[in-house]
Amino acid sequence: MEKNSAGNGTVGKTEPASRLGTNSHEHTCTGNSHSSPAGACGAADVARARWTLLRQVLRQKQVDSPEVKQVSVRRFATFDLFSRKRLVAEDTSDSSDDQWVEYRSVCFPECSALLRDNLGPLRVNEVLNSFDNTGNVCVWPSEEVMAHYCLQKRHMFKGSVCELGGGMTCLAGLMVAICADVKEVLLSDGNEKSIQNVRGLVKRNRQAAKFGSTRVSARVVRWDCESDISALEGHFDIVMCADCLFLDQYRASLVDAIRRLLQPNGMALVFAPLRGETLRLFCQLAQQAGLCVSQHQQYDAQVWDVHLKRFTGSSIWHRCC
Repeated sequence: MEKNSAGNGTVGKTEPASRLGTNSHEHTCTGNSHSSPAGACGAADVARARWTLLRQVLRQKQVDSPEVKQVSVRRFATFDLFSRKRLVAEDTSDSSDDQWVEYRSVCFPECSALLRDNLGPLRVNEVLNSFDNTGNVCVWPSEEVMAHYCLQKRHMFKGSVCELGGGMTCLAGLMVAICADVKEVLLSDGNEKSIQNVRGLVKRNRQAAKFGSTRVSARVVRWDCESDISALEGHFDIVMCADCLFLDQYRASLVDAIRRLLQPNGMALVFAPLRGETLRLFCQLAQQAGLCVSQHQQYDAQVWDVHLKRFTGSSIWHRCC
């Protein structure tokens, strides 16, 4: 999605009207007319139960279902686009589950970032206690794929870049800050706990001389908070987010935030699974706001190949707008 003054519906140049690009990739379960292994059906059930968990906690409901409780203790699948290498703990007295890991791109091994990861079980009461806490869960598949896409297209990044709703890692924004020739990267989320962790990541990666001359910062940005958005209005050449469309009450606020944060002729990258009507409704709102929307599904051969090999028989796709 781009901010220009017209709209030709492409992810490239547009006339006056911002541009929005959306990418989709399947990561859990797509139905087809062929029979699928029992494991695929099980994966679909687990995926649905996980989203039920997040939905219920968001609405502050009791989580009574055994299936929901079961899926709360492990993380989502991965596209294996990044390798993970555990780093030796600097503080041997630290007894927490947190540990530092190096995320290195499989396709672009020269690009890596240091993350503080929690490999322990995911508990229900950790999913959401304040503003949308879903990003505190793990590196979501959409974030992983967006980070990979940003590395693949890193030469298109310039000027100032902002990641919205980046959760505990803002992996894509970090990769842009490390590997793209940009002046500034803002990593943001609406949850203070997430941003506390991201600030620690920024500090650690800066100490490791990962950023070069790029200015990197992290702050809380709530899409529905006027002071948060007005302070950054018209500042960014590129705004991006991953899997941020499923909360109905914030979808319009996200569209408005993207529109206002972008400079004239700016561009937004939105990665999201085809989950119900969420993507269609988001694109509809974006077009109504004067943004030029272009959707892409088979935008990366490797991601598509992994999708076909791993997730045949499932029904959530990730799409780039």
